[in-house]
Amino acid sequence: MIDSVLERLSRLHPKVIDLSLGRVWRLLERLGHPELNLPPVIHVAGTNGKGSTVATLRAILEAAGKRVHVYTSPHLVRFAERVRVAGRILDDSELTALLVEAEQANGADPITFFEITTAAALLAFAREPADFCILETGLGGRLDATNVIDKPAITIITPIGLDHQQFLGDTLTAIATEKAGIIKQGVPCVVAAQEREVMSVIADRAVALGAPLIVEGRDFHMEQGEQDQMVFLGAQSTLSLPPPCLPGEFQRHNAGFALAALEQIYPDLSIEAVVAGLAAVDWPARLQRLRTGPLVDLLPHGWELWLDGSHNPHGAQAVARFLDTWSDRPTVAIMGMLGTKDLDGVLAHLAPRFRALRGVTIQGEHNALSGESIATHAAVCGLAHAVGMDSVEAGVRDYISSDLPPSRILICGSLYLAGTVLKDNG
Repeated sequence: MIDSVLERLSRLHPKVIDLSLGRVWRLLERLGHPELNLPPVIHVAGTNGKGSTVATLRAILEAAGKRVHVYTSPHLVRFAERVRVAGRILDDSELTALLVEAEQANGADPITFFEITTAAALLAFAREPADFCILETGLGGRLDATNVIDKPAITIITPIGLDHQQFLGDTLTAIATEKAGIIKQGVPCVVAAQEREVMSVIADRAVALGAPLIVEGRDFHMEQGEQDQMVFLGAQSTLSLPPPCLPGEFQRHNAGFALAALEQIYPDLSIEAVVAGLAAVDWPARLQRLRTGPLVDLLPHGWELWLDGSHNPHGAQAVARFLDTWSDRPTVAIMGMLGTKDLDGVLAHLAPRFRALRGVTIQGEHNALSGESIATHAAVCGLAHAVGMDSVEAGVRDYISSDLPPSRILICGSLYLAGTVLKDNG
């Protein structure tokens, strides 16, 4: 039932993406303006780290006993992953009813899939009591369907880099202008360390709107502590904490963004809740080790299988720094990417870390690059052992039948590929 509703909604607008707020405002009015009946909103934009920051916020707030609504995108396996109501992912029948209600209110008027599903999520959030609501932008910020909250409790802008240029602009300045659109009059904004031109855009908008900025490296810091502890130095507190359970140095920075925001809007948060939340953060397909499933069952002793959905050069750079900590065995890749992404920019960071690469075509995605094309680009980047394969499973089998010593296989390049792997691998 839900699949047929989602398929119908996808046909309401001829374009998959058409950034505008007019259509979603019209629908929200017909639904009784649910966006006006939400608990305090934390609105998060950026190019990389949005999802992990949202997951960290949710984990800490829930560890503190708070009820939290969360809206994220895209999903990996089930659409319902996008809408978490007071800590609970809706079952398909509940979500179908909300989507049909939004569909009936919209009628035959043009509206994008993301816009109508965002309206349905806000409707769900308005009907269920909660303490906080976390909204992650889908694309950009200024004209993103989530940007309908006049007075959020706080906004967060994670690192901004080049991505989605076909929609947001070809320069960091243009992209930053779109992302900075979530900054609101008088509302504090937590900002990750940024390129100079990006920070200039954000600062100018903040001044124009009288929005206080809390800037990484100026107003809060994440430092290395003793015995692998991390130290958060905030405006009001200094906390010595265990690192988040998500791997990668960049996850400490994402935790810092969450802590800087919570320090502003929840000053009574206990350190016990912070510690428990950091230990419980769950955000699949971000340097995730797969430990069960058919693909893992193929692996001989000593081999490991990892999954990451980073799909732009900035994200690949962060992954590359993590791969540099692996020195005990070779790393090989199975990569699939969309043609709308900067394949060469991603490979520039990752190819030097790989012993070999197997390119695969992401099935069901009309913009997917062919596995052969990915392998060709990898070879140009200096990776000699790069070939195209028919599937992820074929790539795994090819590696384990080769003369490689026990290795780590990293499946990477796309959240769409990651979702397919998680679905097929149980």
